[in-house]
Amino acid sequence: MATSSMALFEKTGAYLHGHFRLTSGLHSGEYLQCAKVLAHPQYAERLGRALSEKIKSLLDGAAIDVVVAPAMGGIVIGHEVARALGARSLFTERDAATNAMALRRGFEILPGEKAIVVEDVITTGGSTKEVVDTVSASGAKVLAAGSIIDRSGGRADVGVPRVALETLEAVAYQPEECPLCRQGLPLVKPGSRRT
Repeated sequence: MATSSMALFEKTGAYLHGHFRLTSGLHSGEYLQCAKVLAHPQYAERLGRALSEKIKSLLDGAAIDVVVAPAMGGIVIGHEVARALGARSLFTERDAATNAMALRRGFEILPGEKAIVVEDVITTGGSTKEVVDTVSASGAKVLAAGSIIDRSGGRADVGVPRVALETLEAVAYQPEECPLCRQGLPLVKPGSRRT
């Protein structure tokens, strides 16, 4: 890729600094707002192609039937990876009653299909792992997972091999141990998930 992933985040103002509550519940002084990068179709396509190449290398070129991403953050990058791989693109959503990830909108995955899970950012890997479990429960074989950014420094375990375009050692704090809270900095929840 001619321009690094992080350069695209900087260029589009998607690399934010402040006091943020992440989807995982952890607090951090930095936030990567993938939607701002992916709002540019040419960047979304470029990132999707680059991530698909890393996934193909990980899987030694194995064919993929379906790419599944968690809503909302993973939908655009999942679609672009699926396009690059020549696969279907589906997404999971949280069920309002159970708060669990589920395939909705008539999406179906057939037993035996080969799948990958794609996310925009991984911090703890929790959402990605939920999607892996949902897809596996359908009888499909989840071969791998991928993300644009891995904030875990490579430590997140999602139950399958995974790759990322960028791996960061982003500092995140438990809320009760957050120095930004002690400084009285306003807490912002910039992502799409409210819980």
